[in-house]
Amino acid sequence: MIKRTTLAVLLIGSFLGFSFAANAQNTHDKQDHTHHAHEHSGIVHSHEHGPMPSDHIPTQAKLVTGQGEFIFSWDEELTAAFPKEAHEFEPGMHGGFNEDPETGIVYTGIPGYGLCSISPDLTKWKTIGTDARLKDNIHGIVFFVHKGVKYLAVAQEGKRVLVLTLDGTIVSEILKPSGTEFKFAAANEFFASKDSNFGVTDVTYLKGTIYVAHGYSKGDFVMTIKEKGGVWSWGKLAWGGKGDAPGQFKTAHGVYAHGKHILVANRAAGQVVKFTKKGKFVETFDDIPEGSLVCNVSYKSEHYFLNALSALGEQKSAPIYVHTGEKLASTVIPGDLDIPVLTNIHQVWPHFVETGNGSKQLYLLVHGWNKGKFAVLKMEK
Repeated sequence: MIKRTTLAVLLIGSFLGFSFAANAQNTHDKQDHTHHAHEHSGIVHSHEHGPMPSDHIPTQAKLVTGQGEFIFSWDEELTAAFPKEAHEFEPGMHGGFNEDPETGIVYTGIPGYGLCSISPDLTKWKTIGTDARLKDNIHGIVFFVHKGVKYLAVAQEGKRVLVLTLDGTIVSEILKPSGTEFKFAAANEFFASKDSNFGVTDVTYLKGTIYVAHGYSKGDFVMTIKEKGGVWSWGKLAWGGKGDAPGQFKTAHGVYAHGKHILVANRAAGQVVKFTKKGKFVETFDDIPEGSLVCNVSYKSEHYFLNALSALGEQKSAPIYVHTGEKLASTVIPGDLDIPVLTNIHQVWPHFVETGNGSKQLYLLVHGWNKGKFAVLKMEK
């Protein structure tokens, strides 16, 4: 009799325990469902049972940077289009970009790998030409049309300036001046000295003339190259010199032709300086944050895109400035996008990609410096 009573008690206890557990699980399921419903509505309530592992899985917001109309995210897919066989050379990237406005093809250089073209949609890369000189460091590049023919010119710091056709055929190699070429005494005196170097940093083209920045040097000049009989050689025009006076430089790093003017990124001075095509000082851009080591200048969508070399203050990377020419419109910090190894920036190039509906999407192509990172930023609509 006692055994039967004990068995009955055990069965009742087991049943009650099972019912309690089932009810508890049912209550938890309802709470969990309610929890997710609250999450979707933007409200999260605490639970009496304490935090569950799933309660603290954050929803990763899309990282963006910039202000106003110019807000950018990191486009990881287009960044990953960088050719796999060039990955070992990526840390050495030190140059910039330029493009054919007719086709939308972008050109750049990868030291040790070669001169490259990038498809208008930024998804395909290929090398151009077989000349070994095209594997040297390309510190600056420009696409231009001269007498109806399309060309590229590249500045190879310490070595040469090359002019070539789009298939990679080198037309002219321009070496260090001897000191007799220019109608500018300071430039002639510098290059005639045995202590002179050849510190070319960038090239641009305007109305039949190639302009060369020579900023990695005590001979801090802008010089010109002209064509005669199909051969390119030093022209007579040069200006600048090291100093603070209008028209002088403290590292004439980037040079860019826009409209009828030549713009120079005067890096150590943190300036963008505008000149006439004859080298006459016009003005300096206002509203660039003090201490910015502005490396290069480019232009798209009625705005200039300027990049500093390194971060200011607590910034996570060097900034990119979107500038109207009169005032600062946006400051873009790629470091806020958690792009691996991208801290310093050597050049930025704005590029439009036509979308399926015929609209145009703005991207920024970024050349990192000191670790050579390539990255693509996408403007958010």
